[in-house]
This record gives sequence, structure tokens and C-alpha cells, in this order.
Amino acid sequence: MYQPEPMANQLPAAFRPCAVIPVYNHEHAIGAVVAAVLARDLPCVLVDDASSASCAAVLDALAAANPDRVTLLRHAVNRGKGGAVLTGIQHAATAGYTHALQIDADGQHCTDDIPRFLQQAAAKPDSLIAGCPQYDDSVPSVRLYARYLTHVWVWINTLSLDIKDSMCGFRVYPLPSLVRLAQRTKLGERMNFDIEVLVRLYWDGVAIVNLPTRVAYPTDGISHFRAGLDNLLISRLHATLFFGMLWRAPRLLGRRLSAPWGAR
Repeated sequence: MYQPEPMANQLPAAFRPCAVIPVYNHEHAIGAVVAAVLARDLPCVLVDDASSASCAAVLDALAAANPDRVTLLRHAVNRGKGGAVLTGIQHAATAGYTHALQIDADGQHCTDDIPRFLQQAAAKPDSLIAGCPQYDDSVPSVRLYARYLTHVWVWINTLSLDIKDSMCGFRVYPLPSLVRLAQRTKLGERMNFDIEVLVRLYWDGVAIVNLPTRVAYPTDGISHFRAGLDNLLISRLHATLFFGMLWRAPRLLGRRLSAPWGAR
């Protein structure tokens, strides 16, 4: 059983992870999330996506209290979750980190699972470690149904069942692969980001490791998912990815056929 102790002496020297946390008006939950990340000896990159003054003040205080372990970046205008994650990823790569653990600022992810995610990433450094949510009763049923529709589209657009959940924002990226993707492809910067980046990295040949993890409804009760606009963006993304899948289909099918029988 994995214990939530500091990880510094348990991971390979060549493995240098940090946490990237996009923040937009989650001042009531972000303190506990940052404390849990720092308790694992994990440097933290906070990206303030043009939050309110009250949230900005909380982030300032967190950075001031932990100057050697917390980096605070700011957007002058709101760019969306994906835009904030990409800003953090670019900074992490420039700073010499090899991997970035993405976790939401609203407290919905189980921070006790951070050591397990990092150990998997260290053992398989070229893979993307993706959270596969295990929800409690706090999640609205409509969200579960909507997620299943996205799962089906992702399975179609990858011609595989290798990605169990593409919407969970708790994951570990191998930074070289993600930076190369971001340099050549304009990725969605809002709620479509989590889905698109997983599918495109899979297309690039990055292996996906799915890890079950408990997920609760946001502890501060705030969700920035906009039912109309974000569903439209996601629907348009699925269509775009579908046509991208078509010309990649021979290669994707070839990958499936060449994989060991038990991995298909």
C-alpha cells in the first residue's frame, strides 16, 4: 500500500517532477491543495488565470509563504484551463523539470494518490499517467452521462480502448512529448484541452497508463464548466479529431495489430 510520505528519496535522480495547478477563483480550496502537494516534496507551479482580487491575494500569500517551492505565474486575461496548464507546462520545461503532475485547484482530486501517480511516472517515464475517476455520490448524474459520450468518441478517435477517461484533470505528463506537441499544434485552451491533449499524445505514440483515483465534487462548490459553450467546444473537438483519425487510421490499426494479444 502506498503511503503519502515525501517522495524525494524514493524517485530516480533523472526523474524531476513538479506540479502544475491552473487556478481561477478557487481561493477557498487552493490552500489545501497546495499544502498537500508540498507535503509530497513536490515543487508547485500555480497559474493564476486572471482570478478575482480575493483569489489573487490568496495565491500571493501562498507564494510568499513558500518562495523556494511555489512559483506563481499570472495571465492578464482569462485564457481558460488549457491555456493556464500550457503556461505552467512551458515554465516547467524551461526550468528543467522532466514531468508535470496536473491537478485541479478545486480540491476534487485525491491528493493521497500523488505518490502512486509519481511512482508510475518514474517507472514508465515516456508514458502519460492518466487518472481514471472513481466518483462518490456527490457527482451529478448528468455529468456521468456526458462523460460517457466523450469516452465513446475518444475510443472512436483512437481506434482503441486504451484511454479509459480523457476528462480527468489529474495526470502526469512526460514534458518532452507534450512540449513537442504544443510546438507544432494549436491545442484547445479551455475545457477541450484535457481531451485533445490525451488523444493527440496517443496519436504520437505516447503510451497511456490509467490509474483509478477517487474524485469528489469540487470542495468549494465552484465549477467553471459552461454547459453551452464548453459542450460546443468539445463537440467541435470530437469532429475535428474524427477527421484527424481517418488519415491516421492505417497507422493506428497497425499499432493495434502489432501489439501483444493481451494488450489489444
